[in-house]
Amino acid sequence: MTCVGLDVHARSIHAAAVELVSGELQRARFGGGSEEVVAWLAGLPRPLRVCYEAGPTGFALYRAARAAGIDVCVVAPSKTPRASGDRIKSDRKDAELLARLLLAGQLKPIAVPSPALEAARHLCRAREQVRADLMRCRHRVSKLLLLHGRVYPEPTTWNERHRRWLGGQRFDEAVAELAYLDTLAAVDGLVARKRALDERLSRIALEGEWAETVARLRCFRGIDTLSALVLALEIGDFVRFGRPAQLASWLGLVPSLDQSGESRHQGAITKTGSSHARRLLVEAAWQYLREPRIGVSLRNRQQDQPAQVLQIAWRAQHRLYRLQQRLRGRGKPGNVTTVAVARELACFLWAAAVAD
Repeated sequence: MTCVGLDVHARSIHAAAVELVSGELQRARFGGGSEEVVAWLAGLPRPLRVCYEAGPTGFALYRAARAAGIDVCVVAPSKTPRASGDRIKSDRKDAELLARLLLAGQLKPIAVPSPALEAARHLCRAREQVRADLMRCRHRVSKLLLLHGRVYPEPTTWNERHRRWLGGQRFDEAVAELAYLDTLAAVDGLVARKRALDERLSRIALEGEWAETVARLRCFRGIDTLSALVLALEIGDFVRFGRPAQLASWLGLVPSLDQSGESRHQGAITKTGSSHARRLLVEAAWQYLREPRIGVSLRNRQQDQPAQVLQIAWRAQHRLYRLQQRLRGRGKPGNVTTVAVARELACFLWAAAVAD
């Protein structure tokens, strides 16, 4: 067997190949792109195992090697063992380290998404970026008005009445009014972009290959079409998690642990995995402060869904409501309580997604 480690960058790729029988080490360096690397890998002694760390270069090399019949895996860089006393780092050393760790079986591979799944994720993340930009632009508008002592008199903002009020604001200085109108135009443009992305994502959620999973996740309180689609895309295949606790750990919703001897300390949550999915779960967890009930909109979302999924969603409402009340009764902070509810909500979503 030959184990190969690749240190992949945008304009250079360093490779190190270790033969199991002889222990011989081969090195190579390539420019950007996959063709030259795949051709070099195809000439190595078989059987062949190849790995490289996940990063900004994506999965193009993985897919090109797989198409050529080469066994390649993408590993998690955060779980690659590294010596704490090693103060010299180079691409050559990193490639050799990956090859030897792969030979020893000490690397953790990640789940590589299909091209369709990755493309849908790009669209969901584009919508999330537009949402964040829109929030910042709205803050700029309100703070610019506040500098001139203008505050909207009603409690609800960014509706049609608020927009008409914003359009009627005038300034004595022409330059100040130009700055204000430019920022307000940026808000209007982002609102239009967000609306178009929402419409496209809604069609994908209802017509794409993830429609069944999305429909099941929408049966839960606090999760509608777009949030269900994002969770389905960010998590991918729910079945790859053997237990619901593994999904909660992957999402970074479990507390960190520092244990040594008789000392044991649990800290903040690990915050690994998808931050987008974790944020949506925490937002949905706030809905379980209310007593369990099925409203009109939730009943419409639950139509024609399997009875087992509906039972899981109903049990989730009761359990998460009791959890909220119990933790708050013990004096736990609201954020800690909400994250605990989000962790258990992720487990209920796993149960609904994998149910027969």
